[in-house]
Amino acid sequence: MRKFLKPAIFIMILAVMLLLSHYYNLSGEFINSIPRIRELVNNNKFLSMIIYILAASLGCVILALPGAAFAVAAGLLFEPFTGTVLCLVAATLGAVLAFLAGRYFLRDYVRPMLEKNLTLKKFLFDDPEYNIIILLMITRLVPLFPYNLQNFAYGLTDIKILPYTLYTFIFMTPGAAVFTLGAAGVSDSERGKLYLLMAGTIAIILLIACYVLRKKFIKSH
Repeated sequence: MRKFLKPAIFIMILAVMLLLSHYYNLSGEFINSIPRIRELVNNNKFLSMIIYILAASLGCVILALPGAAFAVAAGLLFEPFTGTVLCLVAATLGAVLAFLAGRYFLRDYVRPMLEKNLTLKKFLFDDPEYNIIILLMITRLVPLFPYNLQNFAYGLTDIKILPYTLYTFIFMTPGAAVFTLGAAGVSDSERGKLYLLMAGTIAIILLIACYVLRKKFIKSH
């Protein structure tokens, strides 16, 4: 019974949070609260940054809210560069929290379920010849892998937390930049066209990178 106690408690908490998120539409509420948060940004920018990072990181992991919503919020609330950095910090922090939960709470209980996802199983458990850089580059850039699931899955591998954190931050940068720049482009009347052009350029490069990675590493398996 002790073997299943910690994962059972964790899963119960996660289930309750997911139900609350769905019932109260927390993702929509977060977007609707942007005007109030924007007022806080004008009055106390540092405090607003801390609140954003905590809300986004916990929201993505515990409540399983879509990361794109927080990226868009960062683009609307802050300058594009600042918003991108804050979004990356929050997303990376959330990924690390899920990583630690997978490593210390779910290792013995969830691995059999994760192995049912044949693609993740192939890359994370069956192909030791891939180094961490290649693994994280593929799973972070190619939109075929459930984001929250892969964060927990990495906790079940032998990957060290420091390189996991560093490369997660690096390879999530393009996606975060697309959403924050796009949101800033819509809301900024002066430099909006420039931001949208930058977002479109990054998106095209990201699509090309995804195509190359899928052709080289996924379709060949």
